[in-house]
Amino acid sequence: MSTRVLLIDDDTRLYELLAQYLGQNGVSVAHAPDGGRGLAALEASAYDAVLLDVMMPGMDGLEVCKRIRSKSRIPVVMLTAKGDETDRVVGLELGADDYLPKPFSPRELLARLRAVLRRSQPAAVADRLEAGGLSIDVAGREVRSEGRLVDLTGLEFDLLVALVRRAGRVIPRDALLGEAGRSDTVVGERTVDVHISHLRQKLGDVGTRLIKTVRGVGYVFAKEGM
Repeated sequence: MSTRVLLIDDDTRLYELLAQYLGQNGVSVAHAPDGGRGLAALEASAYDAVLLDVMMPGMDGLEVCKRIRSKSRIPVVMLTAKGDETDRVVGLELGADDYLPKPFSPRELLARLRAVLRRSQPAAVADRLEAGGLSIDVAGREVRSEGRLVDLTGLEFDLLVALVRRAGRVIPRDALLGEAGRSDTVVGERTVDVHISHLRQKLGDVGTRLIKTVRGVGYVFAKEGM
């Protein structure tokens, strides 16, 4: 069965290029030229992922991403001419699964798309982690901290699972994304720091107690929580 993605972007030429290239690789592309029509398309039909431009007239991509995330966990790859780290932080913090600065090659986009689709698939066997007041349903991508359901972005969830699975082991900042299965996500060390900070805040006392910073190196999930 063909993968169905929705491109929300006002660039018709980009749509034509991606429709041809992705179509040759088993990915069917539908097009919405603005945020409003993109959200309507998502309500009207089922898609496997969204390719979302940030810079659009009217409702921008950040607002569209925010509205998508209020209703759905569908994978979202943001596309934008803005490539600096601050923009990547904002997009990922709103719940985007990846971020690809323009210009990009269709081949790279396809690789990123396949990666986020793989991450969105539930595990074949239920996998639950318990640590220091945390309960993590890996297959269902659900986290509870001392019984309280915690709303994490996709990147925050993957970082937490990587840290818990390697409890007691210091993971360097530049290696943490790879440990989380996010080696394809283009961010900087500051972006990782920001996401760890938000992760701690969302987990409350558990996060503050168990996710430790090793100055000048990276992060470690305290073994005492296991």
